[in-house]
Amino acid sequence: MSIASLAARLNRAARRFPAASGGNIAVIFGIALLPLLGFVGAAVDYSRASRARTAMQSALDSTALMVAKDLTSGKITAENVQSAANTYFTSLYKNTDAPSIDVTATYTPKTSSENARLTVGGTGSINTEFMKVMNISQMSLGASSTTTWGGTRLRVALALDVTGSMDSAGKLSAMKTAAKQLIDTLKATSTTKEDVYISIVPFNVMVNVGPGNKNATWLDWDTNYGSCKSKYTTKNACQAGGDSWNYWSNTCQSQKTLKSACQAGGHTWTASNVNSWKGCVTDRTQNYDTTKTEPTSATPDTLFLAQNYSDCMASLLPMKSAYEATESDSSTDATTLKGRINTLDAQGGTNQGIGMFWAWMTLQATAPLYTPAKDSEYKYTDAIVLLSDGMNTKNRWYGNGSNWSPQVDDRQKILCDNITTKVNGVPETTIYTIQVNTSGDPESSVLKYCGSTGGFFSTTTASGIQSAFQEVGASLTKLRIAK
Repeated sequence: MSIASLAARLNRAARRFPAASGGNIAVIFGIALLPLLGFVGAAVDYSRASRARTAMQSALDSTALMVAKDLTSGKITAENVQSAANTYFTSLYKNTDAPSIDVTATYTPKTSSENARLTVGGTGSINTEFMKVMNISQMSLGASSTTTWGGTRLRVALALDVTGSMDSAGKLSAMKTAAKQLIDTLKATSTTKEDVYISIVPFNVMVNVGPGNKNATWLDWDTNYGSCKSKYTTKNACQAGGDSWNYWSNTCQSQKTLKSACQAGGHTWTASNVNSWKGCVTDRTQNYDTTKTEPTSATPDTLFLAQNYSDCMASLLPMKSAYEATESDSSTDATTLKGRINTLDAQGGTNQGIGMFWAWMTLQATAPLYTPAKDSEYKYTDAIVLLSDGMNTKNRWYGNGSNWSPQVDDRQKILCDNITTKVNGVPETTIYTIQVNTSGDPESSVLKYCGSTGGFFSTTTASGIQSAFQEVGASLTKLRIAK
């Protein structure tokens, strides 16, 4: 074959090549297979790395708190922080994708300008399964956690539903167990008495502030309970003053039914039913029912209205140090955190708003509860955790105690807005809400609304209460960690 003939044939073949389609799909698939496998494999390997990193971070957070607690209590010295951190981390970290983590612990003592701090870090890697085809055999991991003395302290108010419906489906018992476990969780983060304070606020349609406060100046005994003794002693003066003369006893009976009007007329007001009071109060006069305005007799609407309520539940427990929480779950000592929880029983209708309100009051350093003042050298996080198993049914003005009342929800929404008012862009108080919906109620829009700053948790079983409290506990623990 001549050179010219060969060149002609090659030229014809070259012109046919672009139009040939046989086997194209296989060729294209073969070319694309390698990067496709790489992308899919990367997603899988990155997911494994993410799980390992999350597990590492959680273990480092807990390790930092535990070592810091041991340092504060004197259980270990600064020279022992590395070995203590290794021991704690090994017991806490169980991820098998990255089994070998190198842990470092560094303690920095307090200086004139900075607080003492403990930093615990971890580094490691996972062996890739799919990314090897892209010549990547390992993915590095790293995380750290710093606990600062003089860092964040917690004030946590537990508002616990003790309405009659909580007595069904094992909810009351499950709530008690979960709440006590939360106390243990928060106690474990405490290195001193002042680190974490907790209050307990049981509620139904009212809240019990304690019968021992019957003579407190912040209580209103005048609106519902009391009598006015007229200053007039003659019939003519009595009737001229607008009062009623009793012909049988020859005494003047005052027609004044309010203390303010009675005393303004120069008469004598005497409160009644004080000694039989069990301790319950209802909502404050609007709009003070949604504000933390300090009560004062100079403004009667700011006072708390005492009520002789047949379903008056266990009284609230003001802020107590979690560090000093008793260990026994069987204690019925109502002056302790767990003991007060153990005394709870279920009765009455639902007013979540008043439970939320008094939880807020337990966070205030002013009257009526005078929570311990905050140290200006520390940062603080205030939080409210409210659990309820039903919809709002009644408050001082709205509802019948049996059916859902949207008006009660409306008051609660205003309250939640005020509680979570932002200071420097951060909510003044963080709210967590838990709905235990064992009776097929709709999702509570007001609980979801109020829980927007901390979290809203919903469960349809009593057993789910524990999981919800555990998630809240994990979130609160992170707030104790200074990153």
